[in-house]
Amino acid sequence: MLLEIPRVLNARELEAVRGALETAPFIDGKLSAGMAAQRVKHNEEVDVRSQDVQQLNNLVMTRLVEHPTYRAAALPMKVASPYYARYSKGMSYGDHVDDPIMQADTPYRSDISITVFLSDKTDYEGGELVINTQYGEHSVKLAAGDAVMYPSSSVHHVNEITSGTRLVAVTWLQSLVREPAKRELLYDMYLVKEQLLREAPDDENTKRLDRSYVNLIRMWGDV
Repeated sequence: MLLEIPRVLNARELEAVRGALETAPFIDGKLSAGMAAQRVKHNEEVDVRSQDVQQLNNLVMTRLVEHPTYRAAALPMKVASPYYARYSKGMSYGDHVDDPIMQADTPYRSDISITVFLSDKTDYEGGELVINTQYGEHSVKLAAGDAVMYPSSSVHHVNEITSGTRLVAVTWLQSLVREPAKRELLYDMYLVKEQLLREAPDDENTKRLDRSYVNLIRMWGDV
């Protein structure tokens, strides 16, 4: 499931993030890439040893994990600290698939990838995130503060920047539900369930759908 998540960060929060990134130390993005990705990765990332990283994580990840769309669609179980990437003129990231197992304090399976856009789309030319789906390529370039989530198994790339600077936060997670098709079905059920709970909370069909949703997560949950 490819899903846009609106307004993860507001204007004040974006200003704080950008301010921290102005002074943060950036290093070659190849240093965090696997062998295959190193060949096609041309960007810069904030050094994870920097003191600025924790400040950035506290703001960006707090807002992301609190977002109702994220919680309902991703069903997160293990969540990674993000990388903060910068793309300047001439930089890009060629076709690649994200690593299946991410190494952290506790290794986790990467089911879902998320990009949070920190630069406004008018601040740079090019730099579209292009995700290959079963229906063809899908190009994503969102407003600052918005995010997009997509299966980590998808082949994707970032087009070359022709002018300006693209700033993003990229993170991954292991979901309670491993299979993307099942997560998509659950998210559709969630949207209908929430509407029925608002409009007809005492209706038997509302209760039946709510019960079915909960029990499907119980059936499909991988913990």
